[in-house]
Amino acid sequence: MESDNDVALDIIITNVVCVFRTRCHLNLRKIALEGTNVIYKRDVGQKVLMKLRKPRITASIWSSGKVICTGATSEEEAKLGARRLARSLQKLGFKVKFTDFKVVNVLAVCTMPFEIRLPEFTKSNRPLASYEPELHPAASYRIKNLKATLQVFSTGSITVTAPSVQFVATAVEQIYPLVFESRKTAR
Repeated sequence: MESDNDVALDIIITNVVCVFRTRCHLNLRKIALEGTNVIYKRDVGQKVLMKLRKPRITASIWSSGKVICTGATSEEEAKLGARRLARSLQKLGFKVKFTDFKVVNVLAVCTMPFEIRLPEFTKSNRPLASYEPELHPAASYRIKNLKATLQVFSTGSITVTAPSVQFVATAVEQIYPLVFESRKTAR
């Protein structure tokens, strides 16, 4: 068996979700009429969507002043995008204060250099792992202390959802020896 130290895995962060507050009431109609790259659908709920090109993020803006940004590919990019969004709201005439910034969710993908036997993996890692092939092609594995959920596919691809980039990396480090035990061997 090879040691865990000499395996380098690429973890690709596909989405970082963050929230922040403006500490002021926002007039959604004014944002929809005067803002750029804004989508306002009254039937969807009391929010407007605003898109930024650099960094490429989409923000859901509520009249209460809560803003959720999605689409960034790093925590730094998420913070930069959130600040740019707050600045564009200030330019529309709102007294925005950028507060309570928090990264709430990170989605990443990692591919193992081998295929995985899911029934064997699930059996040896119960109750943390569950596999319902009729419902979803992946086995689900939860790491409680990291608040991370991993979707393990038989191809070796793993999708990780966790509250921070650091937790994503730690979750992949923790799952590697478990999936290595259940890898498919060439015949």
